[in-house]
Amino acid sequence: MSSLDRPDDFEIRRKHLRELSDAELHSRFWSLVERITEPLVEEARTHTSPGIERSVLLRMGFSSAEAKELVDRMHRQGMLGHGAGHLVLRLAHGKGISVRAAGEALLEGRYWEELKP
Repeated sequence: MSSLDRPDDFEIRRKHLRELSDAELHSRFWSLVERITEPLVEEARTHTSPGIERSVLLRMGFSSAEAKELVDRMHRQGMLGHGAGHLVLRLAHGKGISVRAAGEALLEGRYWEELKP
């Protein structure tokens, strides 16, 4: 069956939405989006790997060696589940320094205690 052969049942399918205001439709839309994306967000929050975290740091401008060292240290300290990029970014914002400077400071052994949640 092609899309041209599909019966037009739009009026039937939208019956439950007909009486909603624009604000109510807007609210319903975002509620449904949240329901749909919630499992994806939870999956991302609870499942990561050193490879994924290195990839994030590479995209933030760190070299492969720097990314590997940062991820290894975070993994050893049980922090990797918080996201390597997130931790570096949070440190940078907290210190008022660049992401690069925050990563370099961590590589030099500074600020690790401040990263712990």
